[in-house]
Amino acid sequence: MTKKSNDHGGGLDGAARQYGGKRTDWIDLSTGINPLPYGVSGIQPDAWTALPDQTAATNLTDAARAFWNVPDTAAILAAPGASSLIANMPRLAQTASVDIAGPTYNEHASAFELAGWKTDGAAAAQVVVHPNNPDGRIWSIDQIKAPLRIIDESFCDVMPLQSLIQHATEPGTIVLKSFGKFWGLAGLRLGFAIGEPALIEQLKTMLGPWPVSGPALTIGAQALRDHDWANQTRMRLEKDAAKLDQLITAKGATVVGGTTLFRLYDVGDAAEWQDRLAQSQIWSRIFPYSTRWLRLGLPHPMDWSRIEDAL
Repeated sequence: MTKKSNDHGGGLDGAARQYGGKRTDWIDLSTGINPLPYGVSGIQPDAWTALPDQTAATNLTDAARAFWNVPDTAAILAAPGASSLIANMPRLAQTASVDIAGPTYNEHASAFELAGWKTDGAAAAQVVVHPNNPDGRIWSIDQIKAPLRIIDESFCDVMPLQSLIQHATEPGTIVLKSFGKFWGLAGLRLGFAIGEPALIEQLKTMLGPWPVSGPALTIGAQALRDHDWANQTRMRLEKDAAKLDQLITAKGATVVGGTTLFRLYDVGDAAEWQDRLAQSQIWSRIFPYSTRWLRLGLPHPMDWSRIEDAL
């Protein structure tokens, strides 16, 4: 397996060092995080001072089961971010060969590489990011055939009808969910693994007791029960994604794909575009495998004018 660089969105501190300004001066469009996060409220003091109890954990997983329409026979595990789950995926099976269709989110390949997995030979595991990051590719279940099937739905909350969650009961299947993207609370560090009970029990043992903080249990349960907020957010994101497409294509770019949390463009010279936007303290995402692709997250409503001026 070719070693993957740990390139990510974010890194505003590095951008500020290179281009100047304070971190707070920058608009970060390098991530796919909702710029209008879910409002946090109602956290009781004991959420901070007491060890998380089973009632709070059950409240969260019950809310997750209802929000994602999880089949009754699938198990749910809350974790301190989807990244912690991704890092443990290779431990669910004996080291062999893995199929990860790219380009995609590189931490999957990094995790399997560190665990000694290969990419040649019959695949014992398959990873798909659905919808894919960065191009928004959608997968069907008949394209996912390995004995261990990992379906990363970190960005699927913007298109719930496309979810493959109904297959989470099938042998060898795990669906990953990220809380930080759609709800805009990446710093909360909350993610979910949903799938075959035996696999989820393995993951539970790996994570140990109290993997999720008390505040995260409370906030996650509140947010997952707020279906009105979710529906309104999807409509807003769809409108703003179309507005961003219009702005960028008017400057000669073409839309490659993406989701309503991030858009992928062919801009010809991605490094030049990133540099030009950075001169106005707007950070974007480029990729080591393409000189032409630029990915932009959605801006906060107050930041549209700055983006228009920078373009």
